[in-house]
Amino acid sequence: MAEQHDADREPQPIDEEAAWAAIVAGYGEEPADPPGAKPFKSVEDLARLEGGVNESLPPSPEPPKETPDDKPALGSSVTFAPGVGGGGPRDYKVAEPSDDDFDESDEGHFVPPEPPPLPEADVTAKFAWLAVVGGPVLMLVAVLLRWDMTWWLTTLCIGGFLGGFATLVARMSSGDDEEDDDPGRGAVV
Repeated sequence: MAEQHDADREPQPIDEEAAWAAIVAGYGEEPADPPGAKPFKSVEDLARLEGGVNESLPPSPEPPKETPDDKPALGSSVTFAPGVGGGGPRDYKVAEPSDDDFDESDEGHFVPPEPPPLPEADVTAKFAWLAVVGGPVLMLVAVLLRWDMTWWLTTLCIGGFLGGFATLVARMSSGDDEEDDDPGRGAVV
């Protein structure tokens, strides 16, 4: 006989009413512990250092009331709201420095000098940068505003970018100003 594949079988109807009835009937019931399992300690008993682990202890009557001077017991789970007493790492404040903190061996705080002003760019460099940045920006504006991409607009955008880029690359200095002197002399001290 030929084997029947899962895709060939008809799906069996699911009795949703019976499934929901089973879920509702089991709601609120705690499942039984497996055989040999030890019940866990209560939260109040976790602070105690003696005793076996996971052994059942009789419930403690009522915990003693703490005064503000009492410290929480070892293992307690006291949490503080942000900004409230706790003494956590965020509550630490660094003392403000003063002039009395420095002695003879301390030179003080370093303040870097003001950087020199940038050199002025010539007109050719300004137009080259305008073309390198302006070409793609103009094309982006044309696409966003759904302008017709005519031949002159495309030439202006792409040609401006390529022309400006070529101008900037051609004007770059290689930094070897001394290269023209005498290349065959070797090291000069």
